[in-house]
Amino acid sequence: MVGVASLGFMIALEIAARHYGLPGPMTNQVREVVFAPKSGGLLYASMALTLVVLPWRQRFVAVGAAVGIDVVIFLVRWAADARATDGHPFGNGALWVILGCAVMAFTRRTGQDRVLLLKGVGLGLLLVVGRKTGDTWLLITSKTRPMVLDQYMATADHALGNLSWPLGRLVTATGPLGFNLLDFVYGQLAVAAVVVALYQLRNVAAEGRFPGHHLVRTFLLVGLLGPAVYMLFPVVGPVFAFGTGAQHWQGVSAWADSAPASVQWAVGDLWPRTPPPIGAPQAMGFDEITPRNCMPSLHTAWAVTIFIHSRRGPRFLRFAGTFWLIATLAATLGFGYHYGADLVAGVVFVLTIEAALRAYDRGWDRSGIRLAAHGATVFAALLVSYRFLSPEMARYPWIYGPLVLLAMASVVHGYVRTTTAWEPKPAPTPQLDPQPEPA
Repeated sequence: MVGVASLGFMIALEIAARHYGLPGPMTNQVREVVFAPKSGGLLYASMALTLVVLPWRQRFVAVGAAVGIDVVIFLVRWAADARATDGHPFGNGALWVILGCAVMAFTRRTGQDRVLLLKGVGLGLLLVVGRKTGDTWLLITSKTRPMVLDQYMATADHALGNLSWPLGRLVTATGPLGFNLLDFVYGQLAVAAVVVALYQLRNVAAEGRFPGHHLVRTFLLVGLLGPAVYMLFPVVGPVFAFGTGAQHWQGVSAWADSAPASVQWAVGDLWPRTPPPIGAPQAMGFDEITPRNCMPSLHTAWAVTIFIHSRRGPRFLRFAGTFWLIATLAATLGFGYHYGADLVAGVVFVLTIEAALRAYDRGWDRSGIRLAAHGATVFAALLVSYRFLSPEMARYPWIYGPLVLLAMASVVHGYVRTTTAWEPKPAPTPQLDPQPEPA
């Protein structure tokens, strides 16, 4: 059922993308079998998820095959003088190995072994296709939502101190070193998630089954549902709506692509020097290129997911999860991609999804349903407040700021309390009655 639904969804996105004269997620994925992939690291991370169902010897063979295929393809491109100018020069081999595992499942496996291998292939392909689907979603938001609500968000963000402006000045002051370090963390969020997922799925091959709940489920569902909110609440971010857009970072970025100027669509060149004045917000037109991908902040949601699922790992993994969360929050605000209000909504959004998934695993546990309903209510209330109460939020920041943070804190507290109650209790140590000793 999940496979059929995913296929139907991808076909719909493919048709929508073709309507605007661009290739859709299925076309882009098929191209990467031969042409340079957009993210070779993501393909190898997806292959790693697939290989959790195989024993170690077969894993080493698969990795060797992927590297060998990439070397051959690289030499062919070099001989033909076909350089990979729009993508990474590696990653095709990983995709070939994933597809090869699917063929092996149908031709060499039977019964539960076949089902387990197909689940591994599906898990790896879902991560890859999820990335392509997200790119198409962003295209659709820019084409179908000509008006954006950034003025409402900037006004409401006065209640939270307009954090993007001071952090933007701080990141700008750090120069290329600070920017590129945060940019690496920001761009490799999916790879960090795979590292945590691999730890959670480390026993799949030995046990012959997947655990009931793991990071990849939440990660993919966040990416599926989040863009639907983009369509309801289109926002481009402070660096675009109140600044010079991607051109602001081109002078310090080590791998920035050339981007068209968007300053002519902005309210003014204010970010990150001068916070926008408090006024009467209104919807504003913007270009048909910049994605409307701010509300909620999915990078925040994904970083929170990594943080939550790394809590049961070893000390290094817990430290890495904490670092990735802090660095991602700093990047989302410091790059001018999000308002502080986006981050609050992202935290509530992901905890609601995580609570619903865990409640489902427990047979729709009543406490989990209450928590998911509470999170959904708070999330809806935040959206309504940002849209219709933003002038009041800006005029009375000492009232609305704490209220917004308390609303988020209520969801965080409810999640911690509910999931802690679900943890298995250790069996009490039996107490032996004292026995009389012989004289």
